[in-house]
Amino acid sequence: MTQAQIGVTGLAVMGANLARNLARHGHTVAVHNRSQSRTKTLVEEHGHEGSFVACETPEEFVAALERPRRVIVMVKAGAPTDAVIEEFAPLLEPGDMLVDGGNAHFLDTRRREAALRERGIHFVGAGVSGGEEGALLGPSIMPGGSKESYEALGPLLEDIAAKVDGVPCCTHIGPDGAGHFVKMVHNGIEYADMQLIAEAYDLLRQGLGLSPSQLADVFDEWNRGELSSYLIEITAEVLRQVDASTGKPLVDVIADRAEQKGTGRWTVQIALDLGVPVSGIAEAVFARSVSGHADLREAARGLPGPSGVPAGVLDESFVEDVRRALYASKIIAYAQGFDQIRAGSAEYGWEVDPGALATIWRGGCIIRAVFLDRIREAYESETPPVTLLTAPLFVEALGLAQDSWRRVVARAAEFGIPAPGFSTALAYYDSLRAERLPAALIQGQRDFFGAHTYQRTDREGSFHTLWSGDRSEIGG
Repeated sequence: MTQAQIGVTGLAVMGANLARNLARHGHTVAVHNRSQSRTKTLVEEHGHEGSFVACETPEEFVAALERPRRVIVMVKAGAPTDAVIEEFAPLLEPGDMLVDGGNAHFLDTRRREAALRERGIHFVGAGVSGGEEGALLGPSIMPGGSKESYEALGPLLEDIAAKVDGVPCCTHIGPDGAGHFVKMVHNGIEYADMQLIAEAYDLLRQGLGLSPSQLADVFDEWNRGELSSYLIEITAEVLRQVDASTGKPLVDVIADRAEQKGTGRWTVQIALDLGVPVSGIAEAVFARSVSGHADLREAARGLPGPSGVPAGVLDESFVEDVRRALYASKIIAYAQGFDQIRAGSAEYGWEVDPGALATIWRGGCIIRAVFLDRIREAYESETPPVTLLTAPLFVEALGLAQDSWRRVVARAAEFGIPAPGFSTALAYYDSLRAERLPAALIQGQRDFFGAHTYQRTDREGSFHTLWSGDRSEIGG
């Protein structure tokens, strides 16, 4: 039997496209699926693209692979992934690699990696971003696992990854669950980015009465400047699309209920565990949740609010205000995501390189954007910033956006247009720059009802006021 350099099991669209991508790059690929019809269809329809070895059983599949064996698993996260591992692990030998390319929870990846490590098998949790098209034409790939596994696996992954300036959008992220953790936060940033773009659309449509086709022109224009990104590009495409059956703009026919698969929610949950404020990502997750609560929205539809946007109050300058507010809010979202990655890296000892992430996110992935080059430059400077917000390039951008950003948030509140992403981003920014926060009062309250103590600004130690006694202070 022909020896394959790598194998893919799980041939739904993502798995099939990854297999095709590998074959197109000259690698012989063993392919397997629980339902044999998918394996047959892949080879029949795309066998001309490269060298495939179709396998009917796990035993035949593993036997077709050269050593050390490299197996990519592309099945649903959770129990289905565990089932595949249980099926294939006994067939593998020490030094072989089992790669989970799905959106697994990083804690599951850590568990699986530890268990397989005891058997001498390298388990690699690899985040793969770019959707179906990216899987075929070049995704951004975020593999974790051991350095040893990356030495054997990395060249193949880098070969099929997207390239920007000749640099592959793939790098070794760190041990055990680092790859899936980073992919999780990537998706959280994606949630925030999409929410902000949606708010910009809503503000301009309600505020200026622009049609979807006119807004498509606005986003096309924005995509030629500092907002240039994949998400801005496809926003224009969606807004320009006309529904064939009704003749209406497609965006007006789509139900306004945004769904989610869990990675954004995980990002917020883990941020809470790490004590990292990712308010922009959280608001994006909750905004999707609100959109799906039809009963609450129906019940609240008649609640009092402002009368809307008075004619003539807003003019074309509002477009530029929204553009600047969008850019500033996007900076906040990315900064919060990188802060969470830094915290996770410290917590689990991964030593993730943020500059490398900015490099591999420039192409292939959903959040690819021109300003990732600025992020990469910030982290690769002689004095990397504690937060991206203090990097000189972003200090300048945030300064230029100040008046517009505040006008947009104020106008949204004044006219009753929901803009949780913009307003939360601004609140986070103002919280960081505030010389003093009202948290001092909260600590006083906590000490009053629960004797939780507080620290002072003028001396070290923990203190408690005897609120129910003579109100003297003890501690120190």
